[in-house]
Amino acid sequence: MTVAGGARDFATLSIESVDKRVTIVRLNRPDASNALNTQMGRDLVRYFEDVALDPGSLRCIVLTGAGDKAFCAGGDLKERRGMTDEAWTRQHVIFERMMRALLDCPVPIIGAINGAAYGGGCELSGCCDFLYAAEGARFALTEVTLGIMPGGGGTQTLPRAVGERRAKELILTGRPFTAAQARDWGLVNEIFPSSDLMREALATAAKIARNAPISIRQAKLSIHRGLQMSLRDGLALEIEAYNRLVPTEDRREGVLAFNEKRPPDFKGR
Repeated sequence: MTVAGGARDFATLSIESVDKRVTIVRLNRPDASNALNTQMGRDLVRYFEDVALDPGSLRCIVLTGAGDKAFCAGGDLKERRGMTDEAWTRQHVIFERMMRALLDCPVPIIGAINGAAYGGGCELSGCCDFLYAAEGARFALTEVTLGIMPGGGGTQTLPRAVGERRAKELILTGRPFTAAQARDWGLVNEIFPSSDLMREALATAAKIARNAPISIRQAKLSIHRGLQMSLRDGLALEIEAYNRLVPTEDRREGVLAFNEKRPPDFKGR
């Protein structure tokens, strides 16, 4: 069963199919600033693992938050109040699997950061392929102010985006930073007025969706895994990913369409 059409019901997510190729996934707990609770963790795991198993016609996902206040305020501390150590650890295993599900998703994920992205929300944004942000969006990894530390990928994804020294400053102080700073440091690609954010994110998603889907997935895999290798090993990975495209119908269609001076009709085969 494909999830591309958004046919599944989720307690904490709103799934909106823009068309058969682009879907908006909204974190949907606006009354709680879209804070991550156990159910949201389970819902995100289920959605993104299902996409990995069967993307169907889906070619790009836009991840954002419901409402205009927050993308995600981080872990739901009201739910966590009074949790036993054992319960806390069990919940965190769900969050760990959630982050891996986003990072391993073969379909590109554009983060449309519409408000505060704190703690786990900042870590969720770091699991997207790239980010657009509203002018008023703010980011922070505040975990050390609560007696914990980033445990949803923040100590790994943030340094890869902004560099080791900047990431240490931000994580060890726990201080918030603006969308403009996030752009200047390399975490955010572009900033837009709030009213334009989704339109711009969807316009980019549409451009991605027009391209050959197997090519997109192979290129994404090559970039993501290659950055974790030496240059020589990364080049070998790239060629392996490239060679898998040679026998595809889409490769032949792309060349034919170019020579016939028409838009290609990629089928994902």
